[in-house]
Amino acid sequence: MTDPSNRRFDYIIVGAGTAGCVLANRLSQDPGKRVLLLEAGKKDNYFWIDIPVGYLYTIGNPRTDWCFETEAETGLNGRSIGYARGKVLGGCSSINAMIYMRGQQADYDHWADLGNRGWGWKDVLPVFRRSESYQHGADDFHGANGELRVEERRVNWEILDAWRDAAEECGIPKIDEFNRGDNFGNAYFQMNQRNGKRWSAVRAFLDPIKARSNLTILTEASVLKICFDDNEIEPTATGVMVRQGDHEQLFEANNEVILAAGAIASPQLLQLSGIGVSETLYKHDIKPLIELPGVGKNLQDHLQIRTIYSVDNTITLNQRSRTPWGIALMVLEYFLHKTGPLTMPPSQLGAFAKTDSNQPTANIEWHVQPLSLDKFGSPLHRYNAITPSVCNVHPTSRGQVTLRNQDPNSAPLIQPNYLSTEEDRAVAVAGLKFTREIMASPALVPFTPQELKPGAHLTTDVELIHAAGDLGTTIFHPVGTCKMGKDPMAVVDDRLRVHGVKSLRVVDASIMPTITSGNTNAPTVMIAEKGAEFINNQYRN
Repeated sequence: MTDPSNRRFDYIIVGAGTAGCVLANRLSQDPGKRVLLLEAGKKDNYFWIDIPVGYLYTIGNPRTDWCFETEAETGLNGRSIGYARGKVLGGCSSINAMIYMRGQQADYDHWADLGNRGWGWKDVLPVFRRSESYQHGADDFHGANGELRVEERRVNWEILDAWRDAAEECGIPKIDEFNRGDNFGNAYFQMNQRNGKRWSAVRAFLDPIKARSNLTILTEASVLKICFDDNEIEPTATGVMVRQGDHEQLFEANNEVILAAGAIASPQLLQLSGIGVSETLYKHDIKPLIELPGVGKNLQDHLQIRTIYSVDNTITLNQRSRTPWGIALMVLEYFLHKTGPLTMPPSQLGAFAKTDSNQPTANIEWHVQPLSLDKFGSPLHRYNAITPSVCNVHPTSRGQVTLRNQDPNSAPLIQPNYLSTEEDRAVAVAGLKFTREIMASPALVPFTPQELKPGAHLTTDVELIHAAGDLGTTIFHPVGTCKMGKDPMAVVDDRLRVHGVKSLRVVDASIMPTITSGNTNAPTVMIAEKGAEFINNQYRN
């Protein structure tokens, strides 16, 4: 690791989440390039990070989560909800659900159709494969020689097997896996684990290369702003101002500053640095540098509607964790065999389907959990229950991330605008009705499921959309706030360079023009791989 007292580097990467870890790995492969990786959070040495079920203790925990909250949302009946973002090396990959989900072929072909060269499915599939270490070995869709481990579940639940049967009875066929371009069907999720332990971006991409002499990693290092030269026509990013404790210092970049801080922090930092809507910046006494109206706009997220059904004649995690003896047995199984409930992500089983025949691809996804609770961080319920959460994977609602004030330490205003379009409200109602159809199927009759939330007494569309507003919550997939493209609202081009300035890129989930169909961590790895390739090609000696 290089001496941080030498404050000039070839590349400065802001954010050591999923994208930042990949970038640090790939850009430091050239021993002639000095790389600085900055993380505002702490090191990832918290006990619960590596244990998969530890998400229950990391989400909502200020040790590992920024604990953001949205503004009051009209679509959520005036509620403000928690908006977890990783506050630790590895970012959200250190606290997320570990689900490996690429999205669908149509997602990426749409990006290419928008004019983004090299972002179609045929272009990105080899990039996904390159990063992957797939449990079952390489094939046309998977790679075996990458760093990102992908494995099958290590615990089984009778009620989930029955739910798969029920979904099939409702026209959602069983498939072996997702991630082959068309996700229609139901399958158990594959996840980023190795031998029953979370396989975060740190474990995959950073741990193997921490000893590189040309890589410097600083934690608890908050970037206050991006610095630019005095060129008023096309400014060049020259470095970043960083605060560690009470000390501020300037780090300079020979080649580029790269924002990999995610869909919330990357647009916030651009705005703090004078890039965004001039009128808004003036309100916060920030001198505008470049007018880019799309900064912070186009926020997209998957809103999950968490239905809860009590069940009988089977065992769920609620029951297994009800007594100290049950908990002790689960702990013993985990530490002896690395199997059992402690290896669980929050959701093990998934399904994709269309809400109507006019949809070109599957537009809703279920995350089915053999447990129930009021919210993450709350105790499990004392009764046996499952939670089939349904979400719209192609939302048309668009939100924004804007500055609260000019203080870099203040959380920005997060306004997803969930359920703000008629189409999204219709899909929410259809998803709830489809969930009821599955839960009423013959395969689940032996378990006598009873709808607790939203409640079987709610039957009209008006009642169900109100229920969606009461139950809806983020599934932690914010994207799109520095979108890629050529249109007036685009922030970066298809090589991820920020429009209107030099030597500045954004390489994280914020560059997605439209959200992918499903969980967003794997696409973020792919984005970072491509970003690193663009950078290495440009500066290769």
